[in-house]
Amino acid sequence: MSDDVLKRITGSFFNTEISVAADCEPDILAQIPALCGEYEALLSKTVPGSDVWRINHAGGGRVSLSGHTIGVLKLALDMFRESGGLFNIAIGAAVRLWRFGLTDAERRIPDPEALARAISLADCGRIRLDETGVTVPSGMEIDLGGIAKGYIADQLGNFLRKRGVKSALINLGGNILTIGGKPDGSDWSIGLQLPVLDRKRREEFWGVLPSRDNAVVTSGSYERGFLLNGIWYHHILDPRSGMPSGNGVLSVTVCAPTAFLADALSTPLFLLGPEKGVTLAEKYRVFAVYYMEDQRVLCCNGAGFSDDGVVFFPARDNKREVKTY
Repeated sequence: MSDDVLKRITGSFFNTEISVAADCEPDILAQIPALCGEYEALLSKTVPGSDVWRINHAGGGRVSLSGHTIGVLKLALDMFRESGGLFNIAIGAAVRLWRFGLTDAERRIPDPEALARAISLADCGRIRLDETGVTVPSGMEIDLGGIAKGYIADQLGNFLRKRGVKSALINLGGNILTIGGKPDGSDWSIGLQLPVLDRKRREEFWGVLPSRDNAVVTSGSYERGFLLNGIWYHHILDPRSGMPSGNGVLSVTVCAPTAFLADALSTPLFLLGPEKGVTLAEKYRVFAVYYMEDQRVLCCNGAGFSDDGVVFFPARDNKREVKTY
């Protein structure tokens, strides 16, 4: 059996391109876009009337929420505590000040005082969540960009599994979840993109990660940001300062049992770097591989994988240092 049996569907959701390939009947895949639209209408901060939009416009009042949004918020608050605050959905006001989604002419470094005020509000400990709704302090803004796609990928995976699908690859803008292996029985091969600003080189891969019944998510400083006065300001903000992280990490790829876990851990693991990140990787038993500014490749093997066969490095990259923590 070959990959030709796979059916595919694509679309544009969550400010990115998505694709789902599965060994199933076409009518099953045909339901995916509607599901994505439903989740986007709940979890996007830019869709007027969404749960997140209503939270951010409630002025400190309580907001009744869908079960999905409550589930995401519960997971997010747990990760906030477990990551020592490095995973923080309350930094929406700081993200907005950076104006990453605007044109080059409109972008600017935030006013330091305004950024400090935004960060002072970014305390997830002040969020009051119950079984039907949430209360968020006035001035705090929620941003689920670091967790929503992972949660949605898991939900799409559950949808397919309940319909008997045993082979599928879900790709939500680089947030990847695999169901089983390929139709021929082999592992899926997930390419690790070269983390460079030059978009012409984005199709180059520095390695390959095999995947079967798990998730692979990458956070990188190269994907979103802007260049100002010769300095690249990327979108992965340290919630302690509101500034882009500058710890020498270009990307971190996380392999975990669920897309939510891989997505949620990718940000704190990026901010921690490999030396400190290994503790968090071991705590959650995930595998993380870092690509550093000096082209070193550093692995945190908290999943107990064997050293061989985890990442394949093309022969042209054989001068790159590989180190395991």
